[in-house]
Amino acid sequence: MCRLGVPSTLHLVSLNDVVRRLLPASCDYICSGCRDTLYPHLIVQYDQEMRVRVGDIDVRAPFPNRLIYVNDPANEAMLLSDELGPLLRDARVFLISGFNSVRDQRVLDQRLSTLRGHLRHLPAGAVVYYEDAAFHEPALSRRVRDALVEAIDIYGLNEDEMQWHLGHGVDLLSVTEVERALTALRALIPVPILVVHTRYWSVAVGEGAGAYAGPLNDGVVIASTRYSHGDGYTDQQYAAMRSRPRRTAAREFAAALEGRMGGVVRCVPAFALDVAEPTTIGLGDTFVGGFLAGLVGPLPGRS
Repeated sequence: MCRLGVPSTLHLVSLNDVVRRLLPASCDYICSGCRDTLYPHLIVQYDQEMRVRVGDIDVRAPFPNRLIYVNDPANEAMLLSDELGPLLRDARVFLISGFNSVRDQRVLDQRLSTLRGHLRHLPAGAVVYYEDAAFHEPALSRRVRDALVEAIDIYGLNEDEMQWHLGHGVDLLSVTEVERALTALRALIPVPILVVHTRYWSVAVGEGAGAYAGPLNDGVVIASTRYSHGDGYTDQQYAAMRSRPRRTAAREFAAALEGRMGGVVRCVPAFALDVAEPTTIGLGDTFVGGFLAGLVGPLPGRS
């Protein structure tokens, strides 16, 4: 978001010199931790067609992806700072995420109760965006959703999380299957707008979905730029991404889905990208950052 000219404020639950060094200068923060802590994660990124053969195991990766092995006691505790509520009085957009790391139901219920109290400070017109995630304790996912659903304006999730909620796989280029999946998801998660971001397309579902065409595209552009060029992408590479061609199959799918579902859906196809060494870590987070930045105002290259 800072790269796109939109400042933000983070609520951290742990802090150390590495985080301080990496945070952009225009990004403020508060932290509920009382001392510096360091909890490194192990993230394994792999390319398409990578093959692993061990004994009877023979696995080949169909597309680039990553595996994340988490070590985050601070996130499991998810202490919330008393400073959060007062900060929200001036917020235009509030992103909620991270509760997927909490494993104790009692702790989770306490944190959700505290968060609901902080949410009362939000001004009228502020947008609350909830980003789903892979819960370490899957049974707790619905507990978070039920506790916050009335406050959520936009509920975001990726293709894996969508399929987990539905309990079955979905052919992401089948208009019939995706329409059925999105209809079921709307019944399961009754929020004004659902946002689903996948490797083929990103979609907003709900009344007035057309208003989110710009933010959807902003999320796709910035995530695609990072996928192609990593963290060190240049402004020129970001600008050039906007004019790249879209996947043919994804473009045809998006048009057909909008034709089938009408004004409650806006679908943006993904770019046609052939990258030798793509960055697959943090793409969902990057999409969300681009989407939220686009909600605040027009981004470079988009009037």
